[in-house]
Amino acid sequence: MRIGELAEATGVTPRALRHYEEAGLITAERAANGYRDYPDATVVRVRNIRHLLAAGLTLDDALAFRACLDGDMTVAAPSEAGLRIAEQRLAVLDARIAAQSELRDRLATALRGARRA
Repeated sequence: MRIGELAEATGVTPRALRHYEEAGLITAERAANGYRDYPDATVVRVRNIRHLLAAGLTLDDALAFRACLDGDMTVAAPSEAGLRIAEQRLAVLDARIAAQSELRDRLATALRGARRA
């Protein structure tokens, strides 16, 4: 399956697929003309990568899930390593949200002060 076909089957851009390949999450053989040729099973793998990204994980986080990316991750029991990664990512997101909330509050306070002046 060529990169355009994989992109169409998964709803992911060819650029994102090349990025996943550079990250070591998917692999392709090279045809004689240099085109990438992905196995059909890569469709499931890409969908699982998208599932992890949609849950807030990063591509680096997804590398830890390489061994289970070819199955149905939505029904599989989570591993301890997977749970640990998710908890770490949640802590990072919580810290970012707290920082953004603090900045928002400062800006709102500054705006109220500016309107009174």
